[in-house]
Amino acid sequence: MTSSTTPDIARFNALEEAAATAALHEACASSAWGSKLLSQRPYATAEDLFAASDAAMAELTADDLAEAMAGHPPIGRPKPGDPTSSREQRGMAGASEELKTEMLELNLAYQEKFGHVFLICATGRTGEQMRDAVKERIGNSPEQEREIVRSELGKINRIRLTRLLEEQTA
Repeated sequence: MTSSTTPDIARFNALEEAAATAALHEACASSAWGSKLLSQRPYATAEDLFAASDAAMAELTADDLAEAMAGHPPIGRPKPGDPTSSREQRGMAGASEELKTEMLELNLAYQEKFGHVFLICATGRTGEQMRDAVKERIGNSPEQEREIVRSELGKINRIRLTRLLEEQTA
């Protein structure tokens, strides 16, 4: 990213509030996160936006995190007609039926233990890597898992914000 104002961030800064709110909600379903990012516009650089995203993510309450997670479908079951979740979960697309079944069972066990979907930054991960991650993380305490989820959401938000800025230049 450049240190001067780039066209992508300038376009994001210029969006009307309703359009910016909708765009941020597409990136992350937490209204607290989106409000925090909106309140800090304009941003000089994309890095400033990413830093604001990270800071807002660190401040989210348990309820805010739950709201953010509600916007994510289970791994292996992207939202029908949603190109974002399909793209992010591409690693599961070619998975065997056996792996998909195993992932479904692990997702259900994880959800039963923690009360929410298994959340991982799936971009660039294979189905096997995601399966191994849920197997490893299911042994965590709820407190450990909440902080891992916060970190994973932060990674997802950066990817989605990057895509948002790229779409602004198209």
